[in-house]
Parts: sequence; C-alpha cells; structure tokens
Amino acid sequence: MSAADLDAGLAEIRTALVDADVATPVADALITRVRVDALTQELVGGLGVGERLLAIVHSALTETLGGTARELDLRERPATILLLGLQGAGKTTTAAKLAQWFAREGRRPLLVAADPRRPAAAEQLALLGAAVNIPVHREPLGTPVAEIGRRAIAAAKRLGLDLVILDSSGRTTLDDDLLTELRELRAATQPRERLLVLDAATGQQALRVAEGFAEAVEPTGAILAKLDGDARGGAALTVAGGAGIPVVFIGTGERSDALERFHPDRIARRILDMGDLDTLAELVQQRGVAKQGASPELNEERIKRGDLTFDDLLAQLRQMATLGPIGQVVKMIPGMGGMAAQAEAAAASGEFGRAEAIILSMTPAERRDPALLSMARRRRIAGGAGRALEEVNRLVKRLEEMRLLMRRSSGVDPSRLMAGGGALRGKHAGGHQRPKETQREKKARRKGKRR
Repeated sequence: MSAADLDAGLAEIRTALVDADVATPVADALITRVRVDALTQELVGGLGVGERLLAIVHSALTETLGGTARELDLRERPATILLLGLQGAGKTTTAAKLAQWFAREGRRPLLVAADPRRPAAAEQLALLGAAVNIPVHREPLGTPVAEIGRRAIAAAKRLGLDLVILDSSGRTTLDDDLLTELRELRAATQPRERLLVLDAATGQQALRVAEGFAEAVEPTGAILAKLDGDARGGAALTVAGGAGIPVVFIGTGERSDALERFHPDRIARRILDMGDLDTLAELVQQRGVAKQGASPELNEERIKRGDLTFDDLLAQLRQMATLGPIGQVVKMIPGMGGMAAQAEAAAASGEFGRAEAIILSMTPAERRDPALLSMARRRRIAGGAGRALEEVNRLVKRLEEMRLLMRRSSGVDPSRLMAGGGALRGKHAGGHQRPKETQREKKARRKGKRR
C-alpha cells in the first residue's frame, strides 16, 4: 500500500464522513487514526487495498461510537431519567416516545413537565402522554423546578409507578439561567441517567451543543432525534467521538413508536452506506408487517442471493408506509443510501402508486420470474395498467439493477460493499455506474428477451 494510494482513499473517506454530518475535527481525528492503523496492518485474506481500508474504517467508526450498545441504569424504584436539550431539538416528543418504549418493556412510567416557565411545553407533553396512555405530572406555572421534581417522584411512589421521565426546560441557547435550573433539578431528583436530546439534522453544530451540556450537567448519554431526514447518523459520531457522550437511542420519525436502540456497529454501517438490515428486520417485526402478502422476510441471505422478485417489490412498497419515512427505510438497504432523497421524491410524486399498478397487471408467474418479461408481455402489462411502455421498461430495469446491486453489495465481509471506497458516495445508487453482470445473469436476461 503506497502512501499516495492511502492518502487518496482517506481523502475520499473524509469527504464522505463530512457529507454524513460528522464534525470536521472529529472526521480529521478519525482519519488520522485510520491512517496509522492502515500503515501498521498487513493485508490479509486476499482483500484488496480499498476493501481492507474500508474494513479498518468500519472498525474504527464502531469503536469511536462506543463499540457496543449501552444499557441504561434503571435499578432504582422509581428510576429517574432527566432529559436535557435546547428548544426545538425534539425533547418533549422524545420523552413520550421513551415512556412508550419502556412501557412496552413492562415499566410503569410517569412523564413530568419540568419547565416552570412555558405552559405550552406542559400542554404538549400532556397531549403526547394521553396519546400513548402514559400519565403526566404537572405543577402550576412558576413552581420552582426543584419542587416540581420532588413532587413528581413522590407522586410516582404514591401511584406505584417505577420510572420518572423529566422533560426539563428548553431554551434556544444554553444560557446561565437554564444551566442553573438544570443543576437544581438534578440535585433535587438525583437521576442516574441524564440524556441529552439532540437534533440529528444540526449535524456539526451538535458538537458545540453537546460540549456545552457536558461541561455543566454531565450527560450520561444522548438521544439523536429527527434522524428521519437526510442525515445518515454522522451526528452520532460527532457526539460520541467529539464530546465523549454515548448515544443510547435514535428517533426516526414522528410516530410515537419511531424510536430505536443505538447500536454502534449498525450506525457505522449507515454512515458508510453499508445499510442496516438488522434494524430493518426488527422494524418489520415490531410493526407486525412481516410475512404480509407474498413477500418473504427481508434478510441477509435473500439480499446476498439477489433473489428479488416483483412480488417482493410490491410487498415492500406496501410496507413502506407502515415502516415509516421511506427515505429512512431505503438507507437501511445496503448500497441504497444515496437513493433516499430520490425515494422520498418518488413517493411524493405518486410514482409508487404507478409502479404498483404495473406490477398488479403482471401474471403471478411474471411477478415471480422477471426473466419472462418479453417485449410482447411488457406491452400487454402497459395496456392493462394504463401506463406507457417506457414506464414498464424502467420498472423492469430498476428491478434488474436492484438485484445486481444486492448481489454485489452483500456477503460475509461488509467492506466488499464499497471496494475502493467508490460506493461511499453512492455511485451505484446514484446511477453513475451500473454493476457488471455475470455470464449467468446475461444468459437469463437474453433468454427473457427472446420469449
């Protein structure tokens, strides 16, 4: 591995990290670490330089993000969680999501409106609590924040509840008054867990906010809210690597159940556009959409084989609305992160509805075996769906490319997904470079055209 080759690869990786909203100082520190590791490690297992480099990057990212998922310390009864964060970060919404999460695990939570100055915050929490059937504790406007905390814990004990979630004050800036209030609330309630809620979309600004809270209130963990936008999770690396605060949950949408446990290895894969099939499978199971219709479960083995059919595609299209924002779901599919914005635009334009009409105009055999789709069959399908032949051709081509991409981007070693670092910026997903066909795939495609 020459120094020039290494520096070229690292430059591309650094660009990808910054594009994923990783703070520049954190990205630079990580690249420096990777360079040292790359120069001291020998290539093994026949992997190429690019593949090995990406494996090193993935390992370094995972370690920087915490290595393994962190469990919260909720041994006390009642246990107390203090939520921190600036106004607009999604703290109140996250409080309700967190309460519902632990309620599903068998805990009996109490939500507490701990902002003594903003009645709108208490009203919002009351509405969210009612929506998820979680009790909310409120005190009259102007009640000292320490007193709010003490009364809330007393109320939880009286009601037999075992978890208190304090939704603290939010301000647009981290000023002295807010910090004093948070210190008083912490002293009165003695929470083992102090979780900082950050807006994932703020990207590199998350580091400054995290460092400010870390100095004053010593957060024990962080929750990244609003990860349903374009951010791939770089803010997680910014917070964990830059401020040293482990991320414990991520919020992925507006739904009350749009909350996920944070797994460092999975978020590292998302940052590098390797996908996150483990979380996708869990999401399917949690929301009860597995095995609906004709689609088998989406798993590593099916992705590796690339055995995607139109039945699968139809079922997945129908499941998207159930799983959450389509852009977020697409990011969980290996190599498809670059298509998230396109998927959102397609959904908004009604393209998925048109694709469904085309697929439903196919026979069951055609949906199972795309190789059957000769030009005559495609014309019949276009007429049955009321769409142009070009639209049918585009859909068939899209499925072919997805099958090829899934075969190329999956395997035992996840770093194969981005050999040479090219897919870090979604070259396949963006349409810049179509995966090369094998002889077997060429034969199947030509056979379909002759029918």
